[in-house]
Amino acid sequence: MTTLINRPNTALLVIDMQKGVVREAHNREGVIANIALLVERARGEGVPLVWIQHHDDELELGSDDWEYVPELSRQDSEPLVHKSFGDSFEGTDLEHVLGKAGVGRLVVAGAQTDACIRSTIHGAFTRGYDVTLVGDAHTTDDNSSWGAPSPTEVITHTNLYWQFETAPGRTAAVAASGEIGFTV
Repeated sequence: MTTLINRPNTALLVIDMQKGVVREAHNREGVIANIALLVERARGEGVPLVWIQHHDDELELGSDDWEYVPELSRQDSEPLVHKSFGDSFEGTDLEHVLGKAGVGRLVVAGAQTDACIRSTIHGAFTRGYDVTLVGDAHTTDDNSSWGAPSPTEVITHTNLYWQFETAPGRTAAVAASGEIGFTV
């Protein structure tokens, strides 16, 4: 029910599943396994798959930490969007990539829940996309020593509030990886 015209398709966004980003991430292996299953299903169903890869002063472009985790591999035919802001749309060609594929609904997985995931799901929603967050396929580091809630609390809270997000003509949802449907 996206507000974007002539955009009937769904795409899977895999955000920042890079070695340096998820090295210490909560439930790293479980999240990677869930994303790998989603990637396999998307490919099998012919669903557009878009990989997002972050770089900044702390995560140097081309470094080993910048590379995607070896458990997840991008195919050459799948778009790769490089970003340097939390919102995957800011300063990138993501909107063009999605428009070209007729995408109006996003299924979102990756890292970090309390940074790039939140920024991107909100950015997509305000741009008119329907957004489904995969509740068991996003993760974050433990920043509780800095006063943040535990990773479990961050993930749980994000899943909780996102399922109740509303806006005219758009839908927000949360679903487990095994419940994701790529067709509306």
